[in-house]
Amino acid sequence: MAERITPRSEDYAQWYIDVVLQARLADYAPVKGCMIIRPNGYALWENIQRTLDGMFKETGHVNAYFPLFIPESYLKKEEEHIEGFKPELAVVTHGGGKKLEEPLVVRPTSETIIWAMFKKWIQSYRDLPLLINQWANVVRWEMRTRLFIRTLEFLWQEGHTAHATYEEAEEEALTILELYKGFAEEWMAMPVITGRKTERERFAGAVTTYTIEAMMQDRRALQAGTSHNLGQNFAKAFDVTFQNERGELEYVWATSWGVSTRLIGGIVMTHSDDKGLVLPPKLAPTQVVFVPIFKGDDEKGRVLEATEALRKDLGKGRARVRCHVDDREEHTPGWKFNEWELVGVPVRVEIGPRDLAQGQVVLARRDTGEKTTVPQEGAAKAVRKMIRDVQSGLLKKARAFQKEHTHTLDEFEKLKEINEAHAGFFNVHWCGAEGCEDRLQEETKATIRAIPLDGKQENGRCILCGGDSKQRVVVGKAY
Repeated sequence: MAERITPRSEDYAQWYIDVVLQARLADYAPVKGCMIIRPNGYALWENIQRTLDGMFKETGHVNAYFPLFIPESYLKKEEEHIEGFKPELAVVTHGGGKKLEEPLVVRPTSETIIWAMFKKWIQSYRDLPLLINQWANVVRWEMRTRLFIRTLEFLWQEGHTAHATYEEAEEEALTILELYKGFAEEWMAMPVITGRKTERERFAGAVTTYTIEAMMQDRRALQAGTSHNLGQNFAKAFDVTFQNERGELEYVWATSWGVSTRLIGGIVMTHSDDKGLVLPPKLAPTQVVFVPIFKGDDEKGRVLEATEALRKDLGKGRARVRCHVDDREEHTPGWKFNEWELVGVPVRVEIGPRDLAQGQVVLARRDTGEKTTVPQEGAAKAVRKMIRDVQSGLLKKARAFQKEHTHTLDEFEKLKEINEAHAGFFNVHWCGAEGCEDRLQEETKATIRAIPLDGKQENGRCILCGGDSKQRVVVGKAY
């Protein structure tokens, strides 16, 4: 199996594509720039979706659905918004064999159509806050695409909320940012930096954009999720007002936030290796695969009976484990081992006649390859512990990697040298001038990924111009 995957050391970009294709997460669509999400990939997305959806509902949000097509005039109402997305828009000009009276934009995001509806639904402070989430597909006409990371069409969730005050909107944006961080680290085992985007990098139409940034194995940054305080921009564009408790009319305050199927690409590039996919157990569609080993009907019956008993034990209680028994007889155990390593199942259980004779089973970790022999009695407990160990081990390893490749620098030439040779994250001083931000990208192809929320106030000199700086920012090359 592994010979189908290009080693990371030879060609990281091709390695990534090989893992996605060979692990059957996705395939290229007949439409250039689009992808087919295969059952393995979609099952992973369903687990991501199910988990996040529960988190959103616990914080008071409800799901709705809005049309895929948006009247072009809606986007023109918010000029900053339309300019931000104009190069990426797909526009429908004909329908039913006739030219449309007004072109329809295939949604790149849904702020405009949602705010048109919020105008109908919001009249009083009693209607606020309005906390809406949508699971949907969007289309952005990207020129350079990569499976899961950037495609013309992708799946995502987009939250849209309306509030009575700026402070409430700001609290909402930061609450969701922390929710995203918790999901990334606790479920994806992917450590992230939380921060604020620069004015140049913020979302079109936002007052403030917050971000979670992760480091991939090629030491590039992946923007894994964003949360925006939109201020009153969209409320003013669509004339969405409410009567406050004093009977006065005010424009409402807004947020929007989202993550997408890009998270699957993040999982692949954070954890996987030259053997294939490595999945965090909390999100893996199959957490444990059983490979029974037998010859002849007598051995087969005894081995499958023991396998089924353990599988049932793992299926009990609230901590039910998602299991699969690979009892195919047309493939050897070795072939199966390689196959399940390729698709990233976190734990493998091997049971054969010798194991039964000795009252034991063999457990193998996908992340480290380590094998452990445990007694048959109590094996379910050992499997559950290994699942937890794999989850925590992946996060620990990813954190160590991020720390190893994060540099605190004060010399621009040193940044250029390390960035050219190895990439990584760079904590540097920046004066806040857009000219310095432009020069950084022109000379290094890196950008300011985030102004860290937990960054200490620290007087220093801009690494580019030597001007005054009060805080370091995180710089890096990005996808």
